[in-house]
Amino acid sequence: MDAPSLQSLPAGYRAIVIGASGAIGAALLAQLRADARCALAVGLGRRTEPALDLHDEASIAPAARQLAEQGPWHCIVHAAGVLHGPGMAPEKRLGQLNYAQLEATFRVNTFGPALVLAHFAPLLPRKERGLLAVLSAKVGSIGDNRLGGWYGYRASKAALNMLLKTAAIEIARTHPHAVLAALHPGTVDSALSRPFGGEGIGRPPADAAADLLRVLDSLGPEQSGGFHSYRGEPLPW
Repeated sequence: MDAPSLQSLPAGYRAIVIGASGAIGAALLAQLRADARCALAVGLGRRTEPALDLHDEASIAPAARQLAEQGPWHCIVHAAGVLHGPGMAPEKRLGQLNYAQLEATFRVNTFGPALVLAHFAPLLPRKERGLLAVLSAKVGSIGDNRLGGWYGYRASKAALNMLLKTAAIEIARTHPHAVLAALHPGTVDSALSRPFGGEGIGRPPADAAADLLRVLDSLGPEQSGGFHSYRGEPLPW
């Protein structure tokens, strides 16, 4: 699949990818850097400079302030998230819910991205088109939930969708050309999906990244705050 070019953004646009060490984040960063129209693409994570750690609230605002000096930033993508980890797996039953796992899931999937929205959305250009996306998940759709299970992950992504929608309303008042979007990448062969058969059914990260950038490039300001799949169709909340 050919790498996309963000034709809707001005030539020489600048981009930020948060969570650039993950499979999709790394693919997004690589494709943005390969776009001849992109003047600068920066990846952020716990080991970058500046560092941004979703577990450390104090790292988020300073990272935004440091990058503001090189702004405005026309494309900002938040690609970090958590589904499982050591001693932590998606809950299949109510009886498996516990406070520590819910807090850990929401910290990375909801609370951290909320602060990213707060500190990075203002870096978008005020008088030009700007794009800001957060990677959500179709399982975070309340209307589409037919199987149950995965309580914390579903709830954390549903909450992320609400934060994105609410932020889009506010940002539209000061950045009328901005588009904020929650994007579902589909099943991707990555560390996040591999324990659940992702290596057998998932698409390559590069394909997912290309799809996500194409969808983001196609959205207009009137669609800001929406929830879309990697194919471009709107998803139910």
